[in-house]
Amino acid sequence: MSCTTKYAPQDNARAAVLALSRTVPPAVAGVTFLSGGQSEEDATVNLNCINNDPGRRPWALTFSFGRALQASVLKVWQGKDDNVAAAQKELLSRAKANGLAAVGKYSGGADSAAGGQSLFVAQHAY
Repeated sequence: MSCTTKYAPQDNARAAVLALSRTVPPAVAGVTFLSGGQSEEDATVNLNCINNDPGRRPWALTFSFGRALQASVLKVWQGKDDNVAAAQKELLSRAKANGLAAVGKYSGGADSAAGGQSLFVAQHAY
């Protein structure tokens, strides 16, 4: 099933926080989202919006930083020694952006050419 409507990150955040508030007990320490097929930047912006939603959020809300942190780094590095410094710079940029988004303080600007590419893979199974 696929949704053809692309909702604003704030709308996604509102829906996520509302759904969590109706189903997840406050005693649960945290909720970790998968970034799925989103681009790194989209995942970061969405997490930031979730952590800025005015709804009650008694849990830590974050995402697994796998694909949303490493895809652009691996694209920059390409397994070449000459690209290590550039890959480290990309990793630091993504890590800072994701860290800020996890506390609702990301204001954008960490998007690189690789970081803006969708990571969607049809029929991907986890």
